[in-house]
Amino acid sequence: MITLRQLQFLTAVAENLNFSRAAELCFVTQPTLSAGIKELEDRLEVTLIERTRQSVMLTPVGQEIVLRAKRLLLDAAEIETVAQSYKDPGKGDLKMGTIPTISPYLLPQALPSIRESFPQLRVYLREEMTESLIDGLKSGRLDLVLIALPFDTGAIEIMPLFEDGYHLATPADWPAPHGTQALTNSGQLMLLEKGHCLHRHALAAYPGQILATNDTFAATSLTTLIAMVAAGLGITLLPNLAVAAGVTGNIKVRLTPLPDACPRRVVLAWRPGSARVDVFRALGNLLRSARNVI
Repeated sequence: MITLRQLQFLTAVAENLNFSRAAELCFVTQPTLSAGIKELEDRLEVTLIERTRQSVMLTPVGQEIVLRAKRLLLDAAEIETVAQSYKDPGKGDLKMGTIPTISPYLLPQALPSIRESFPQLRVYLREEMTESLIDGLKSGRLDLVLIALPFDTGAIEIMPLFEDGYHLATPADWPAPHGTQALTNSGQLMLLEKGHCLHRHALAAYPGQILATNDTFAATSLTTLIAMVAAGLGITLLPNLAVAAGVTGNIKVRLTPLPDACPRRVVLAWRPGSARVDVFRALGNLLRSARNVI
């Protein structure tokens, strides 16, 4: 009979393409892992992995079976979660992912309330790009994600938290902008590098308008963007959440509210049918409350 352990061995090799690394991740010796995969191949009467001294690769049928194995392992993990949720849904580990343009500004305010409300819940945080977070949620690597829309999320459950508008950041010695004047006239709009959802959201802040951007520069963080603005190299859009949390610090820039900008929508998301929906919604309410006091 096929066992979950054999499927774990197979998926570990598929993800790492290295038997030694896969064995370490499964907390077994390499001979034990190799034997488990050989037993699986004998049971199925097919070759799942082609292995030489130089490389490890999945066969076509191996790739198909790995896809199904991942779903089975995820369902098995959900069975344990369901059982735990009936005993105590607010107890145990929770793997939560967030995007970099939300987590440092919202979570420091929210985590004390979360710990007070769920003292037996261990929250493990991961900061990643939106696409990676969605993939992690769907694969079971993450239980919950805090992201901003619009973004094509596929079939996941969404809890809206709040809308987050923008401030225009310009050098402190520039004339005060009027409306979208600086956005349309400057031609020096600097953004985070592509892959950050805020890059897309900033460009969509004024639907129908083509914003001239500085394509020679792309920052990896809001802090870098602010420093570039302060140096007189251009302008940028900052989320209200980050501004309220003091993202500019001691860096001198001029901040102008943009009430007519189309806001991004901050949401909490999880897999459909999750056994901890009530806990997730309670966490969402705590996050929303934290936003209100920033």
